[in-house]
Amino acid sequence: MRRPVRPALAGVLLAAALVLTGCGAGGDGGAKPDSGSAAREAAGAAGAEDSGGKGAARTAPDLTASDIIRTASLTVQVKDVPKALDAARTTAENAGGYVGAETTSRDSAGHEHTRVVLRVPTERYDEVLGDLQGAGKLLARTAKAQDVTGQVVDVDSRIKSQRASVARVRELMDRADKIGDVVALEGELSSREADLEALLAQQASLKDRTSLATITLSLTQTPVHRAAEDDSPGFVDALSGGWHVFVTMLRWIALALGAALPFAALAALAALLWWKVVRRRGTTAGPGSDT
Repeated sequence: MRRPVRPALAGVLLAAALVLTGCGAGGDGGAKPDSGSAAREAAGAAGAEDSGGKGAARTAPDLTASDIIRTASLTVQVKDVPKALDAARTTAENAGGYVGAETTSRDSAGHEHTRVVLRVPTERYDEVLGDLQGAGKLLARTAKAQDVTGQVVDVDSRIKSQRASVARVRELMDRADKIGDVVALEGELSSREADLEALLAQQASLKDRTSLATITLSLTQTPVHRAAEDDSPGFVDALSGGWHVFVTMLRWIALALGAALPFAALAALAALLWWKVVRRRGTTAGPGSDT
């Protein structure tokens, strides 16, 4: 009866070992997916942080163009000044701007020169500037950008405070009973309203200069090159040069005579005195020699 028990016990032990081995393998297999999942979550978190950082960098507040005053000056040499001027007007008007001032003149050689001031929206400033300087040969260019953000903020804040101050004075006037108080409050109200109007005018000027850029364009006609033979002097040039030399010589002669005239007068006076003295001596010596 004892022999059949041993094989049964061995079978039970083998089955238990297989179960334990399977549990261990199952535990290892479960751990692996957990570690992979954690890695993917960490990578996802890192990607989210990177994308969040890039998004923050993109949405960082930049300085707006409305708080910058842009001015530029261009000198362009063109063959046809009126045609280039019409093209500049069209460029400014198509960009939503206008012509502020215009001056046209001609030099002694007959070359035409035009100076025009253009006002264009700041968002089209670079585009218009490129079109204008490409109209001919660019001779000179200057550009300036002035940041007035702090000034704009300061003026806006002062306007808000000044309006509140004006409102308070008006409330006091409504509750004033005495004529003296009303007169004093009217003077104070006039002063504060004047300050408010000055601030509003400053605000409007800043808005105009920041919303519209100023471009001063100078157009000059291409000079006509002379032929090589025209550079040599001709008969008229020689005659003009000779006359100039003759007039210069007469001028120097006149200056020399004017400088020598006082000395010549003194010499003539001395000669006249000497001649009189010699003549008198000769006259007195003649009768004495006869006796």
